[in-house]
Formats: sequence, structure tokens, C-alpha cells
Amino acid sequence: MAYTKAGGEAVNRYSKKAYDDLRIRVKKGEKEIIQARAKELDKSLNQYVTDLIKEDIKKSNT
Repeated sequence: MAYTKAGGEAVNRYSKKAYDDLRIRVKKGEKEIIQARAKELDKSLNQYVTDLIKEDIKKSNT
């Protein structure tokens, strides 16, 4: 399927409705370490971070 400007705008509108943005900052060089670990686990950086957060929340609720 070809990318169109209208399609991209539709995706952006959906994303704004469906997702919240969360920005984190890490020291220089740490991003590459985190990305490498995510890749080892066959996860995206986003999925790796959100999984860690969910795991921590689950532990704190027990």
C-alpha cells in the first residue's frame, strides 16, 4: 500500500485519540544500551519500556 499524505494524517489523528505520549531522557550512551537489550528480547524500545513499567506496577500492587 502506498503512503499518502491523507493516510499519514489519519494515522496521526487516530494516534492522538488512542495514545498518550511519554518522553523520558537518559544520559548519553544509555539509549543504545537500552535499545540493544530490547533487541535481545525481540521487542521494540517502546514495548520493552512499557513492559518494564507494567511489571513494576504489578509488583507494587501485590
